[in-house]
Amino acid sequence: MATVELRFSAQPEHVRTARLVAAAVARRAGVDEAVLDEVRLAVGEACSRAVGLHQASSIAAPVHVQLIEDEKQFSIEVGDEAPSGGDSASGAGDGDAESEDEMGLAVISGLVDDVEVSAGENGGLIRMSWPTTPDHPEPVA
Repeated sequence: MATVELRFSAQPEHVRTARLVAAAVARRAGVDEAVLDEVRLAVGEACSRAVGLHQASSIAAPVHVQLIEDEKQFSIEVGDEAPSGGDSASGAGDGDAESEDEMGLAVISGLVDDVEVSAGENGGLIRMSWPTTPDHPEPVA
């Protein structure tokens, strides 16, 4: 099992980099070319969501992404350190932020067949998985 880890400060401009890295690692892992756009979009949505949660809660910790290559599947985990539910310091905009968060999760669920979302007081995690082609050729470096 190979794992690539990526951590970036919660700034929107870093989401593009996460998308590019995820697509490159997914391609190398053997994810079907026809699905790579979905991988890019889902990772972008998950990372944008994490960035938004960090910014709304004034969290300085980085967003973390793990790209995990197993024998028959490729998984991506996007984690944030924003506590779930309860008291938010953002005040009046909470309804808009909540609606945007739900929309982001709906987009991810529409793009990825195998998705798990968990949240707790120490942050949240979105885990997405795609099947890989077992006999994909190794790229030449």
